[in-house]
Amino acid sequence: MLKTVGLGIQDYEKVITENAFYVDKTRFISEWWKSSDDVTLITRPRRFGKTLMLSTVEKFFSVRQGNNEELFKGLNVSEDTEMMKECGKWPVLFVSFANVKSDTYKGALQQFNIIFSKLLSALEFMKGKFSSADLDFYNKICIDMDPGISSSCLGYYCKWLSDYYGKKVIILIDEYDTPMQEAYVNGYWDEITGFMRNMFNATLKTNPNLQKALLTGITRVSRESLFSDLNNLKIVTISSEQYADSFGFTEKEVFESLDAYGYGAEKEKVKAWYDGFKFGSTEGIYNPWSIISFLQTGKYEAYWANTSSNSLVSKLVKEGSVEIKKSFENLLQGGSIKTEIDEQLVFGEMDGNEKAVWSLLFASGYLKPISVEGEGSKAIYSLKLTNHEVRDSFDLLVRRWFEKSDAYYGYFVKALLEGNIDDMMDTLSEICEDMISSFDGSGKSAPENFYHGLVIGLLVELRGRYEIKSNRESGLGRYDVMLRPKDKKDNAVIIEFKSKRRSEKGKTLEELCDMALKQIEEKKYESELLSAGYDKDKIKKFAFAFEGKELLIKEG
Repeated sequence: MLKTVGLGIQDYEKVITENAFYVDKTRFISEWWKSSDDVTLITRPRRFGKTLMLSTVEKFFSVRQGNNEELFKGLNVSEDTEMMKECGKWPVLFVSFANVKSDTYKGALQQFNIIFSKLLSALEFMKGKFSSADLDFYNKICIDMDPGISSSCLGYYCKWLSDYYGKKVIILIDEYDTPMQEAYVNGYWDEITGFMRNMFNATLKTNPNLQKALLTGITRVSRESLFSDLNNLKIVTISSEQYADSFGFTEKEVFESLDAYGYGAEKEKVKAWYDGFKFGSTEGIYNPWSIISFLQTGKYEAYWANTSSNSLVSKLVKEGSVEIKKSFENLLQGGSIKTEIDEQLVFGEMDGNEKAVWSLLFASGYLKPISVEGEGSKAIYSLKLTNHEVRDSFDLLVRRWFEKSDAYYGYFVKALLEGNIDDMMDTLSEICEDMISSFDGSGKSAPENFYHGLVIGLLVELRGRYEIKSNRESGLGRYDVMLRPKDKKDNAVIIEFKSKRRSEKGKTLEELCDMALKQIEEKKYESELLSAGYDKDKIKKFAFAFEGKELLIKEG
């Protein structure tokens, strides 16, 4: 009898007792326990089974569980007789920071306080053994406690468990980096860093009651930001070999599941939509959320895209440089980029840092490596969008950026293709006034980012009719943007941008437009179109010159 396919079940005991669909990953328990690592941090993209894995570890070790061995009967870990001697023998402290999401530092602290207060209620049974000092601290724990008390809670809870059971404690922390990402997006990074550094030091560094700790998250926040002087930390990222197939489904596991549920004929299409993830040197890793969703519905959709706001990714790409936007267009077209990767992210230094943007997208699972040149920190990665689902996810992300301009955005597209300069100017000015702040909070570099962001919007709107290309060689140079129609009866478009910030400051917008049009002609940018058989009379050439929010467009 087939097991029920349940989506989003993150409690291991519920999965087993309700006989829900489950891919056995319990071998991880033996591998992790037998490692010599005191504190292990594992980063994986969202929805790769991190929470379920921590729940699995908790149910295996927890001395309070009661039915531990029964829950793991017949699974991989049960074959390890030495490991089973540890089953149900340890005090476990399991906490998740998934819900620490706030626009303000004060709000984030209150959410931490709520989490620690709820966790305390599950430890009430130990209160009778507290010392007077323990009781004093216990009485200070509340929703409004100050940061010093709050950051010490996990350390005290660990002490109480250890004192009660006479054994050191296993600590499990899920989504450790969610508060950091939210702080960066909402502008209180410096404040949250100090609080979390104190908390992790008290919990993981100066804690004599710690047996082992396991943390999971999406990103590897720099050691300097959170784990200063924590010498017992083992970091396992998506480029590490360790635990490579413990999170996510392997292709063998996916194909066996498709056969079992009657989708055996869909293997190649499922592979195109949802495969592409690579951890260490292990290829063919699939996102569990997407596969389980497909098994439920049999429909091909971007399930992964609908599980998160993508706020950090959206912020970095939307506010990124022109070069980032050009590379982003290329990725959406199926191309690749080359970059160094730094998996140790320093959030406070990410603004305007191209390598940091691509590193985040790589760590988050949006980009996959297709080749690597060199070794170590100087290695150059060739990256492309992971699969069909991810490409659809980014299409959705781009559409959301342009939601505010839907009322008149179509007019600009129509005017561009028809060569109607007046309508282009009027409409673009309105869009600029409404959207300029959403592309750059400072406003200093917004126009340049905005116009290239607009091209990404064009990509989504016109993909069916045009091939959108940017920063490609043609003739004697590289054009900024080219719209190449799939039907040669339609107009082709070449666009060159000029900004006073990057060109001669003494030039007027009129002169900058003339420079751009001259460049289009002298560099023979139309060569690519002419050699492909496009009519010269149907190639429109535009110059966009801008300073601040002032814009001038001329046609050549």
